[in-house]
Amino acid sequence: MTLLLDTHVLIWALGAPDRLPAPVRARLVDRQQHLAVSAASAFEIATKHRLGRLPEAAGLVHGFEQQVARLDASVIPMQASHAITAGSLEWSHRDPFDRMLAAQAMSEGFELVSGDTAFVGLPGLALLWG
Repeated sequence: MTLLLDTHVLIWALGAPDRLPAPVRARLVDRQQHLAVSAASAFEIATKHRLGRLPEAAGLVHGFEQQVARLDASVIPMQASHAITAGSLEWSHRDPFDRMLAAQAMSEGFELVSGDTAFVGLPGLALLWG
């Protein structure tokens, strides 16, 4: 199973793993799991850092791929098919980053790891935590 990390899960896994529930931490370190991080998370982190909403993320902005590699995770690109799915989702949630993560998880058959309750009940989405 591939686990796609929501942006906040990536940030916490790297800098504050105790903020993640113990069962989530256990899944993240389980070598049977493959970890993936979306390029959409790089976009979200850089955008929020530029806007001053994530000032502590300078290291992630300038060393994103190296930081992801610390988790033994891989970066997955945003594909046109993901963008079409994200834009077509019948879901009232408007956050473009969340829509892209949901679309990528659904399209690729990944389980999304997120504490964001906005994902709960989204048809077709496998969610860990919520």
